[in-house]
Formats: sequence, structure tokens, C-alpha cells
Amino acid sequence: MARQGLRRRFLLSASGASVMAAPAILSAQGAWPTRQVRVVIPYPPGGPSDVTTRIVLERAGSLLGQSILFDNKGGASGAIGAEHVKNSVPDGYTFLMVTTAMVCITQHLQPLPYDPAADFIPVARHATSWIGMGISPKVPSNSLQEFITYAKANPGKINFGSAGLATITQLYGEIFNIEAGVKMVHVPYKGSAPATNDLLSGEIQVQFDPTTLPHIAAGRLKCFAIASDKRWPGRLDIPTLKEQGYGKMGGDAWYGIVAPKGTAPEIVNRMSRAIGEATAMPDINEKLVASGNYPSYLEALAFRETIVREAQSFGEIIRKADIKI
Repeated sequence: MARQGLRRRFLLSASGASVMAAPAILSAQGAWPTRQVRVVIPYPPGGPSDVTTRIVLERAGSLLGQSILFDNKGGASGAIGAEHVKNSVPDGYTFLMVTTAMVCITQHLQPLPYDPAADFIPVARHATSWIGMGISPKVPSNSLQEFITYAKANPGKINFGSAGLATITQLYGEIFNIEAGVKMVHVPYKGSAPATNDLLSGEIQVQFDPTTLPHIAAGRLKCFAIASDKRWPGRLDIPTLKEQGYGKMGGDAWYGIVAPKGTAPEIVNRMSRAIGEATAMPDINEKLVASGNYPSYLEALAFRETIVREAQSFGEIIRKADIKI
């Protein structure tokens, strides 16, 4: 019943957007946009969420005939920026970049100052990260099955690092524990970089994170699987977890755009189309791949359905793994 309620609430909130849109916004939508559009990125500059959003949305703005102002409002795992956009006027000139964690994971672990289902309208998904399963060279394994056998023989002795509690980088490790039947111990860090540094030094043994990819490519880390829907071009010889029978729970580490509740459907659709056109351009594809990500455009309805489905899936994982903050 809880899962059905979540889905129904999310779909109703999105379908009711046209009813809540202000008449002034509706009367002006034909000319939209007539001025600069602001996209709030609720994380500091330089991370994958920031980089992917700037690559795609800058081009989308050009297609719409207006420049994009990128406004980084980091803090509280995205909650500060999300609350700001939640309280913004829904006039089509303020949008929010969201991550999988922000709208599918954190709500199952702690109270939030925003409701992912009720306060926002999905616009489009624009990119997804490749997640490398980075493994310390000190681990005596040379394949995924050898690693699983080693982990089963050493329960509680293998540590996996993450970017922090309730992040998708933690969830990937918990999913692997469940699916492979192993007992790795979670070690949360304040960000991906320090976890990767400890992985390189051998202080921890495993990390599921995009930050492992350059080190995997350089041979500094072992990697037996990529936790994404498709193989990473940097090492096409490494299969995905799904190809090896794992990684079927949960979802990917993606980035998308939402609008505050009340934004006119016509504006949402026009922004979504511009994002779709941008992600289809060869030079945008190249820039995303160079940053360790790939274009994964979903229009508004498909993006909404993905959020609902993955929020339910991650909620089940959190309950099974008994994850708490």
C-alpha cells in the first residue's frame, strides 16, 4: 500500500501542475523564455552533477535563445538548493538539478525540507555516470567471481568506502552485499575524493564511484565490473555488473532537471525538448563521455516514471540492508 501511495501521490502532483499554474504564467508561455533562465545546482562547482548540467543546459539555453545562469547552492546533500527552488515563483525561469539520491534515496532515511513527489515537476533526465567498482591492488582476486569467493571467506574484513551516508555510492555497496551474499563493511567519508585516496593507499578495499575511473584506466586500481547499464569506453574489456548477473536492484547514478510545482506544462515540455536536442548533439556527447558520463535523456513522463520506480526500489534496498543515519 505504501508503494502504491507513493506512486499515486507523485503522478497526481505532476499531472496537477497545469491546474496550479498562475494565469499570468500561462498567458506569457507562448513567448517563453524572454530572459535568462536560472538552473540551481545544489552541489559545489566541479563535481559530476555540476559538470554534466553545465555541458547540457548551456546548449539547451542556446537552443531556446536565452543564456542559462548556473547557481550553485551546495549543502545538506542537496537540500539547501532544493528548498530554495521549492519556494521559488513557478514562472519558468527557475529550475533545479537533481540526483538519484535527492529524489529516490534520502527521503527513506531522514526528514527533508522538501517533498520530491509533491514539490517538483520532472522535466528531463540528461546524463548518467559510469560507476567503477574500484578494488585495491592488495586484494588477491583477479575476477569478480574470485573477489566474491574471497569476500565470502573473509566476512566483515573487507571495507568499502563511500562519499557519505545515504549517498548512492553507499547504496551500490549495500546492493552488492545483498546480491552477492557477502558482508563488506561500509566506511562513510566526507566526499568521494578522500575515499578514493584511502582506496589507493589500501586503507579500504572497495569503492563504487566515478572517481575510481581514472585510476582504473591508469592501472592503479583493479576493476572487475562497471555499475552502469553500459560498458565504459575507457575500458571496454570490463563487463558491467548486470552482464555478470549482479547489479539488478536499484538504479543508476543519474542527473536530471525538475521545475517547482505550478510551472506551466508547456514550459516544462519546451525545456525538456531543448534538453533532448542538446544531448543528441555529437559534441555534447563527446564532452559528457570525456567527463565520465553519458547522455541518457528521458522526457518528462518517462523521467517521472523512472523516479517513482527507483524510489520504490531504493526504499526496499534500504529496508533490507537496515541502513540508518
